[in-house]
Amino acid sequence: MHPQAPLTLDTPRLRLRPFNGADLDAFAAMSADAEVMRFIGDGSVLDRAMSWRALAGMLGHWALRGYGQWAIERKSDGVLLGRTGFIDPEGWPGFELGWLLDRAHWGQGYAFEATQAALREAPALQQGRPLISLIRPANEPSIRLAERLGARRTGELELLGGPCWVYTHA
Repeated sequence: MHPQAPLTLDTPRLRLRPFNGADLDAFAAMSADAEVMRFIGDGSVLDRAMSWRALAGMLGHWALRGYGQWAIERKSDGVLLGRTGFIDPEGWPGFELGWLLDRAHWGQGYAFEATQAALREAPALQQGRPLISLIRPANEPSIRLAERLGARRTGELELLGGPCWVYTHA
């Protein structure tokens, strides 16, 4: 039995909540943006059908693990900004804290605010495992965010066809 994360988390500006079917348009648009997806997975954009499958996979992760990726919603207008939370599918290299933000919302502190809220939930979920973030070496904004969250580079591995740096959170 896996530990359970809260389904929603609130920060001053944001609500972290489960994804739902109404998120597909916004999620598909951000997943089709080559700049957003440049360092995600193998760097490929997703079409609408693959975006739907990705949403289904994230919801399935919650059903199977009791935690996963939250949708990041701006409280003031309900806009979907991105996702943050835990990635821990079968065969993954570790208990990962990951994030993705739509390009229109970069540089406004949303990723830090949302991911910091998710990070507070990690101790109850990681079951003694280290909490890591896997970041492509050229992804300087994510490296800066991981370091701002207190993570330090502790290794390197090959993942989905390319190198990733392993950042371990304190």
